[in-house]
Amino acid sequence: MSVPDYMQCAEDHQTLLVVVQPVGVVSEENFFRIYKRISSVSQISMRDSQRVLYIRYRHHYPPENNEWGDFQTHRKVVGLVTITDCCSAKEWPQTFEKFHVQKELYGATLYDSRLFVFGLQGEIAEQPRTDVAFYPSYEDCQTVEKRVEDFIESLFIVLESKRLDRATDKSGDKIPLLCVPFEKKDFVGLDTDSRHYKKRCQGRMRKHVGDLCLQAGMLQDSLVHYHMSVELLRSVNDFLWLGAALEGLCSASVIYHYPGGTGGKMGARRFPGSSLAAEAANRHRPGAQEVLIDPGALTTNGINPDTSAEIGRAKNCLSPEDIIDKYKEAISYYSKYKNAGVIELEACVKAVRVLAVQRRSMEASEFLQNAVYINLRQLSEEEKIQRYSILSELYDLIGFRRKSAFFKRVAAMQCVAPSIPEPGWRACYKLLLETLPGYSLSLDPNDFNKGTHRGWAAVQMRLLHELVYASRRMGNPALSVRHLSFLLQTMLDFLSDQEKKDVTQSLESYTSKCPGTMEPITLPDGLTLPPVPFTKLPIVRRVNLLNLPASLRPQKMKSLLGQNVSAKSPFIYSPIIAHSRGEERSKKIDFQWVQGDVCEVQLMVYNPMPFELRVENMGLLTSGVEFESLPAALSLPAESGLYPVTLVGVPQTTGTITVNGYHTTVFGVFSDCLLDNLPGVKTSGSTVEVIPALPRLQIGTSLPRSAHSLQPSSGDEISTNVSVQLYNGETQQLVIKLENIGLEPLEKLEVTSKILTTKEKLYGDFLSWKLEETLAQFPLQPGKVATFTVNIKVKLDFSCQENVLQDLSDDGVSVSGFPLCSPFRQVVRSRVESKPANPPEGSRPGDSSHGKTLEAILNFKYSGGPGHVEGYYRSLSLGLHVEVEPSVFFTRVSTLPATSTRQCHLLLDVFNSTEHELTVSARSNEELILHTGECQRMAIQVDKFNFESFPESPGEKGQFANSKQLEEERQEARGLEVSSKLDIRWRIPSLQRTGEASVEGLLNQLILDHVQLAPLQW
Repeated sequence: MSVPDYMQCAEDHQTLLVVVQPVGVVSEENFFRIYKRISSVSQISMRDSQRVLYIRYRHHYPPENNEWGDFQTHRKVVGLVTITDCCSAKEWPQTFEKFHVQKELYGATLYDSRLFVFGLQGEIAEQPRTDVAFYPSYEDCQTVEKRVEDFIESLFIVLESKRLDRATDKSGDKIPLLCVPFEKKDFVGLDTDSRHYKKRCQGRMRKHVGDLCLQAGMLQDSLVHYHMSVELLRSVNDFLWLGAALEGLCSASVIYHYPGGTGGKMGARRFPGSSLAAEAANRHRPGAQEVLIDPGALTTNGINPDTSAEIGRAKNCLSPEDIIDKYKEAISYYSKYKNAGVIELEACVKAVRVLAVQRRSMEASEFLQNAVYINLRQLSEEEKIQRYSILSELYDLIGFRRKSAFFKRVAAMQCVAPSIPEPGWRACYKLLLETLPGYSLSLDPNDFNKGTHRGWAAVQMRLLHELVYASRRMGNPALSVRHLSFLLQTMLDFLSDQEKKDVTQSLESYTSKCPGTMEPITLPDGLTLPPVPFTKLPIVRRVNLLNLPASLRPQKMKSLLGQNVSAKSPFIYSPIIAHSRGEERSKKIDFQWVQGDVCEVQLMVYNPMPFELRVENMGLLTSGVEFESLPAALSLPAESGLYPVTLVGVPQTTGTITVNGYHTTVFGVFSDCLLDNLPGVKTSGSTVEVIPALPRLQIGTSLPRSAHSLQPSSGDEISTNVSVQLYNGETQQLVIKLENIGLEPLEKLEVTSKILTTKEKLYGDFLSWKLEETLAQFPLQPGKVATFTVNIKVKLDFSCQENVLQDLSDDGVSVSGFPLCSPFRQVVRSRVESKPANPPEGSRPGDSSHGKTLEAILNFKYSGGPGHVEGYYRSLSLGLHVEVEPSVFFTRVSTLPATSTRQCHLLLDVFNSTEHELTVSARSNEELILHTGECQRMAIQVDKFNFESFPESPGEKGQFANSKQLEEERQEARGLEVSSKLDIRWRIPSLQRTGEASVEGLLNQLILDHVQLAPLQW
């Protein structure tokens, strides 16, 4: 016997072996369709007795194994069912002849046989025959199962007759010696009359009768015969058959203890009418494992009471523990015979299945280890694959997952052994996939994001490399890419620097022919390989959604009720609402993005590879809003550390957008990396509201950009800063170009200005404009430009400063006069006297240290398009930096009476503080020329003023808090009127620049009294 049956289990000893084979040419599909129906009739309750017959079907059985039928009767082919196609009466004789040839193959052992003929109709088919059944077609054959049942009953009749024949004690008849094939030559010439020989014959026959009883459904009788056989064979040291008797004893005991079977595939066996089913509940109760059979009850069915009396009340049924001990003993006897290797191997497999049911894994592993080292004949490659696969399944059965995976992998490698002319890479790949669970590997990369790494990484990497190679040899590059991607993603922490380089080079080589995708790969057997996103290439540590630049941020127009008033709830604070919305708030961000405008998300990434990592096509994955992602490409240096990367995109519709992750292409593998699957990623939120589109305004000016950046206290960001240098009193126009660079029309514009805090007192309007001319050009379509003019007028105090003060000798004719800075007159006089012709820079009047600085912000609030309808606007700020250089100073003011009481002369000492020649004129007076640093007096005849129109008491103007404030306001108003009447202007011819010189702030109450018209006339 050379071909082991690895699927054998202990309960197979009670089955009858029936072979089902085709005769002639029968399609595989049709054959297995009928085979399946025949094999469904696997157990039959005999009508005349209360016994059950079990059938084991095989469609292929080696005839040499049939020769061991006397040794163990379940190995004997007792039934043959053949299936054939026969379309015409002419073919029938030839078909029937083939059936007889097939019978002769197993002829010596067959009890009965049947031929099922499909397709033949007519006279031949109508003839009644017991051994042939005719059916019109494979579809029209309802009676197949009934025919099989009749066939099995005929087998039972033959079996029962043989059992009775062998079991009956025929005194005087010589008992034949049953032999296995290799023993026949050893018994030639033996003394057949010796007592030793007779005992051997009796023992073997008892064992044979035990097998027949077991097959005939007489379990307790078989136990008695096995025990008697063991005693007889032990006495004559017939070890091979003693092993078989012990194995028979074990099989009968297993059938008794485990009615559900040990094969794992059969359902619970039924024992109708027997006492075994009733006793099943007590079998595993301590102390109830052994059953004593009363020999007196075995007088029927041909068992002689005298032979059974030899045992008496022996413990016929073995306990679960004894079953294993007897298996060990039987295997040890088998091991003495080189030709019994298959029997020994199958006994080990049966014992393992029993131990698996008993949950005794360690002992089962000992049997399996023994089975590994059983030396059979030279096995074919296919038999080796089968052997290792079955060992793997058995190890899995007892819970040895890794050992199971080891043998499965050995079987896989055997499929592609060098000695095989056509290696089976598909079979190899399929077996390798089955080893994955044993090595704590799955095909889902998400399983490796949870907790610590499970399994031996070195072994796992070896296995993954083998999967890659096998899939490549199968001609499936997509599979190779998927497995190599999985290796790189999940085993990155365990790869050496050199291995990382090797794996990535291999991956790039594969992806050049077949790029990696995010599509699941479905294998022919239905297994699906999920996609493998490269979440570690690069590793992302932080994800932040960025607000729009300050100039593009949308702002909500304040309602009439104000921002703080909410119509949703009358309560100021509700803990219930806050709690229920807590989760949403933690993810939703409090700024908005705008439809059609570029939005940014910043990722902090680092490269774990020992070489530069090129990431191509990196973009955002979003949901909720139609979003155009603008992919980026980046190159990260080796082991870079945290590195900021900004990904951009444009929302095309409005709503709530959620940033779910990002996509990359690395080493030719396209990956969709979701934030939910990234361990250890910090994010400030991933959901933001997208509001309707707004126009975009760009401003350009006629002035140069400023190096000074204004820092307003409100925190507003200024997009553009411009600077200008003006002389005190000068006015300049600032032309601002307003360009709509967005896609929506600009419909609304509002301009406001804000002067930043300054110590200087300003007179008049610093910034003034007329918005009507600009608004006339609205709505401003995309790409169009409008102009907006702002007048910058600087009027600071024209009173003198300490370092430029000059004194003119008083001629004594002034009615009233006062020096503006009298305590410093002597100091300044000495400076003027000693002043050189060309004073050095820094000491001359009017140098940069005398300049004043004014800063202001022009704020443009604009809106349009769908965003305007929803109540949103944008704000753009222009920073204005004005450096004011001194032009002229008034060092002294006095008055002289004129010829008319309604007039007076106003005397002004004017000082040129510029570096250029300057002319001063007032009303219609001639121009007064002043050289650099020169001071001259000018007299202006003015009509006296009537100030009665100004408020005189606090009651007339309620906003003044006290009399002092009222007095200051009244004085300023009078000074403004005097200054406007005087209309003093200066001009620098060389620079072609002009400006005003205001006496506001110079006139004290005394001077104002002199220029005021007397209240009485006479």
